[in-house]
Amino acid sequence: MEDLLSAAARFVNTTSGHIFLTGKAGTGKTTFLKNLSKLTHKSYIVVASTGIAALNAGGVTIHSQFLLPPFTFLPDRSLGDSISDDGRFINQNTLARKHPLNSVRKQVLRSIDLLVIDEVSMLRADLLDAIDYRMKAARGNYRQSFGGVQVLFIGDLYQLPPVVRNDQWDTLSKYYNSAWFYEAHALRDDAPVYIELEKIFRQNDSSFIDILNNLRNNIPAKEDINTLNNHFKTPEEISDLKEIITLTTHNYKADEINLKELKNLKSPSRFFEATMEGEFPESMFPVQQNLELKEGAQIMFVRNDNDGKMYFNGKLATVTKISGNDVWVEMAESHIKYQLKPVLWENKKYAVRDGDHELAEEMVGSFEQFPVRLAWAITVHKSQGLTFDKAIIDVGEAFADGQVYVALSRLRTLEGLVLRAKINSSVISTAKLVMAFAQKNHKPSELTGVMKSRQQQFLRQLLDRTFDFGPLVKDIQYVHKDQGEEGLGNAKMKPVLVQIANSLETEQANTEKFRRQLMELLDSGDPIVLVDRIKKGASYYKSYLFQNIKLLLQHLEVVKQKKRVKTYITQLSDLDQVFSKKWEDIDKAATLTEGILNNNERFNFDHLSKVRVQERNVLLQDIIRQTGSEPSDEPKKKTKKPKKVKDGDERSTFEITLDMINKGMSAEQIAEERGLVLGTIESHLAKAVAEGSIDIFKFMNEEIVIEIINARRQLPLESSSKDLYEKMKGKFGYGQLRAVIAYDKLKEQQ
Repeated sequence: MEDLLSAAARFVNTTSGHIFLTGKAGTGKTTFLKNLSKLTHKSYIVVASTGIAALNAGGVTIHSQFLLPPFTFLPDRSLGDSISDDGRFINQNTLARKHPLNSVRKQVLRSIDLLVIDEVSMLRADLLDAIDYRMKAARGNYRQSFGGVQVLFIGDLYQLPPVVRNDQWDTLSKYYNSAWFYEAHALRDDAPVYIELEKIFRQNDSSFIDILNNLRNNIPAKEDINTLNNHFKTPEEISDLKEIITLTTHNYKADEINLKELKNLKSPSRFFEATMEGEFPESMFPVQQNLELKEGAQIMFVRNDNDGKMYFNGKLATVTKISGNDVWVEMAESHIKYQLKPVLWENKKYAVRDGDHELAEEMVGSFEQFPVRLAWAITVHKSQGLTFDKAIIDVGEAFADGQVYVALSRLRTLEGLVLRAKINSSVISTAKLVMAFAQKNHKPSELTGVMKSRQQQFLRQLLDRTFDFGPLVKDIQYVHKDQGEEGLGNAKMKPVLVQIANSLETEQANTEKFRRQLMELLDSGDPIVLVDRIKKGASYYKSYLFQNIKLLLQHLEVVKQKKRVKTYITQLSDLDQVFSKKWEDIDKAATLTEGILNNNERFNFDHLSKVRVQERNVLLQDIIRQTGSEPSDEPKKKTKKPKKVKDGDERSTFEITLDMINKGMSAEQIAEERGLVLGTIESHLAKAVAEGSIDIFKFMNEEIVIEIINARRQLPLESSSKDLYEKMKGKFGYGQLRAVIAYDKLKEQQ
C-alpha cells in the first residue's frame, strides 16, 4: 500500500465512503487536516465538539453548525414530544419541530461534498446520529447516511474518551453499546474505512516509542514501568528544576500550582485585556481574556509562529520585562529574547455566497491577545496537541482511559521526563472496546482492494446521481405546494415552477436510458468510450439545465419586486442553489470519471468554476435588465431601497449603514436588519464620525460620550482604544470608544 497519508487523500478524492483517519500521537493527523484544502477538490466544512477544538481545527462547533440544542439525542422516532418534557432529551421529531434549521445552514449542508469532524475521541454516538439526521433532512436524502455526504473522522480513540454522565447513560445505554462515535446507528450499515497512520514525527527514540505503544495497547511490561519510574524525582529535586511544565490530571491541581508560583513572584502584576470584535463566545477563548503576567512568570505559547518561526504550540518561555503594554520574554532552552506580539483568532461561520453559490467562510468575530498562558502547570486534557521538550508528569490520580498515554506522548524524548509520583500499572488503562474496535478494523494490507472497490462504487453513485433530476422535481413540487394559491398577487407567476418541473419530468425517460448506458459502459471496462459518452451527455444536459435555471432566476427577480413574499424568495433562492449544484456536478462528471479511471489522486476544477460563474453573471445581468424594463400587471408603487446589500446595489456597506442611521434606526436595529454583528456597524459609525459625515449624538447618548471623553483625557495622548477599554474595564465596546475618540479629536482640532 502507498504512503498512508497519500492513501487518505486518495480515499477522500476518489471515493464517497466515510473515512476514519487515526493514529498515535504525533503521526500527522493535524497536519493532514491543515493541508486538506490543498489536497482535495471537494467542498467541505470542518466541525468539532468543543469551541477550542473547533478553533484549533479552523472550523466551527457541531452545535452551532447544525443548530443542535444542548440535549441528549435519542435515535427513536416513536418517543414523541413527551421525550423533551424534562428538557434533557430530544429526537428527530422534536428537532424538526422545535429546532428547525434555517436557510443559511441548509444551503451550507447542501453545498458540501465532504464533512470533516475533528477530535472524534470526544464525539458521542448520539451526537453523531443527530448530525446524520440534520444532513439527511437538509439534503432531502434519507436513503444514505449523512444525506449522501462523505464524512472524514479524524482523531485518536486511545486518547481521552467522550464524556457521558451516569444519568444520561442510563437512557443512552438502551440504544448504544458504548458512547464512542463508531457506535452511532448512522454507521451500522456504512462503516468508515479505517486508516491508521503509523510514522511518528514527534519522537525519534525507538525505546521510548516502544514504551508508548505498549501503554497505548494496554500491555506495558514490568520493564517499561521500571524505565519510566527511573525518572521519578522528589519534591526537593523538582523545586530546583527550571523551564519545565507540570502535566496533571485535574483542573484544580493545575490552577493551584499556577496561582502559587505566580503569587511567589515579588514583581507586580500587570493585566492585558483581549481585544474582541463581533461574536466570540467565552467557550472559544483560546487564552485568558484578562491575562495576568508578572516579570519572572513562566508562560507557554499556544500557537505556532508561522511567520518568524520563533515559537511553536507548547514552547515555554519566561517573562523578563514588562514596560507599559510591552512584554519581553526569554525562550526556554535557547534563552533567545523575544517581544510578545498579539495575534488574532477568528470565529467564523460557513455560508453560501449569493452571487456564485460557492461555499465561503465569513468571520463573525475576533479575539486578539498575546498567544500565551501561565504555564507552570496544565491539565493532561488541555495538553492534547502540544509538544514539550521537558515536562513533570503528575498522573498518580489518573481517572480516565488514556490519560497516562496522552501525558507521556507529549514529550519528544524520554530524557525530558520527570515524574512527580511513580506510575502504578493500575492507573494505566485503555478502553477494551476501543482496542477491540481497532483490532477488528485496522487492516492496512486490505486498503488497496478496498480503495478499488470504493472507487467503483463511487463512480456508479456519481453517474447515477448526477444525471437524475428526480430530486429537483421533488424540491420544486414541495415549494409550489407550500405556497398554495394565494399570497403573490399575480397568478401568472406560479406556472413558472410547474413549467420547470414538467420540463424535468418530460426528460425523465431519457435520463434513465442515459444512466443505464453509462452503467453498461462502466461495466464493460472501456474508459475511452465511457468518458466520451459522459462528455456528450453533459454538454446536452448542461444546456438543458441552464435554460431551466434561466426561468427560475427570471421568476426570482420578478418575485423580489413584490411584497410579503420573503419566505417564498428564500425558497426560490434555495432552489437556485440546488440547481447550481446540479449544474456543477454535471460539469465535473467527465473529468472526475476520467481521472479516477486513470488512477489520478488530485483534481483541479477551478477553470470549470470560473466559466460557470461568468456564464451565470452574464445571465443575471440580462435578466435584471429585462425585469427592470418589463411592465408589471400591478399598479406601480414606490418601494423603499433594500436595507441589505443585494445584487445591483452599488453602494458600499459603509454607505448603507450611514443611510440607515440617518433614517433614524439605531445601531442595534441596523445590525439585526442587515444580519451583521454590532461591532461592524459601530466601526462604520466611528468612521463616519472621523470623516465628519455624521453627528455622534445620532447614535450615542450625550452622557456616555462625556463619560468616555473624561476617561480618555486621563490617559496619555498616545493611548489607544485598547488602553481606553482597559481603563473603563470593558464597560463600552470598541466601536463606541473609537467613535468617541474620533469625535474628541475633531473637537480638539476646532
